[in-house]
Amino acid sequence: MRSQFRDTIMDLATTDSSIALLFGDVSVYLFREFQELYPDRFYNVGICENTIISMAAGMASQGLTPFAHTIAPFITERCLEQIKLDLAYNKFPANIVTCGASFDYAWDGATHHCLTDLAILRLLPGMEVVQPGSRAELDILLRESYNSGNPTYYRLSDRPHEVETDVAFGKGCVVRDSGAKTTVVTAGPILGNVVEACKNLSVNILYFPTIKPFDYELLDKYKDTEIIVVHDAYGLHEAVNVMPGLNTRYHGLKDAFCACYGTLEDIRETLDLGVESMRAVIAKTVNN
Repeated sequence: MRSQFRDTIMDLATTDSSIALLFGDVSVYLFREFQELYPDRFYNVGICENTIISMAAGMASQGLTPFAHTIAPFITERCLEQIKLDLAYNKFPANIVTCGASFDYAWDGATHHCLTDLAILRLLPGMEVVQPGSRAELDILLRESYNSGNPTYYRLSDRPHEVETDVAFGKGCVVRDSGAKTTVVTAGPILGNVVEACKNLSVNILYFPTIKPFDYELLDKYKDTEIIVVHDAYGLHEAVNVMPGLNTRYHGLKDAFCACYGTLEDIRETLDLGVESMRAVIAKTVNN
């Protein structure tokens, strides 16, 4: 997905001279062509995430369209105050693009797991929060919203799904409507596991690549069904439950740090987010 980030930015930069990049010593090798073509609009700041956000705010205040990019937990949780005050409070239209979503860096342990970014950033007034699940989704959503006039967060993953979707910024999409009494709601790359787990089960599947603004108009059409939110992060379940009167449950993270090491698949299995374990949980709900 980072390669798509590069490709989309390179294309946008041919006509938008306001685009500037601020990197935290991550993904730099992918943007060598950008550095050569626009050397005065590329800055590898190093491991100084707080400074990167403040620099992005300053650039945005001067009419530039900055993209701040590095590993997700370090530029969201560590920099929350800078994002809140420098960007959101001042309503500066900068973009934050991260890599290392959820358990993408499973082998590095809890320091590199990123579970709260979507949840905490959606709480900031004026902040837009986007979780594309594939390269195609990222291309569409980035083009539609990078110059929206608001601070915007994009959470990239190195492990995208391969499901064809019809996404648009601020909209959810119907992956499957079976007229069922149970609706599975999900977001991000784990959509691939969800679709596989729900094969031959009587469920509807809704997909929300934009966490904020959230598509409550679509959710309202399924408000009378039992809703299972399946997500490998915090934020989606909270967004869904803003709508009153829903019958929802959450299948995802537990109230505990994940102390496991291994691959992304290993951790998903441990958390019952692998295909078979996820299917068992959803099937039990459908059959009750």
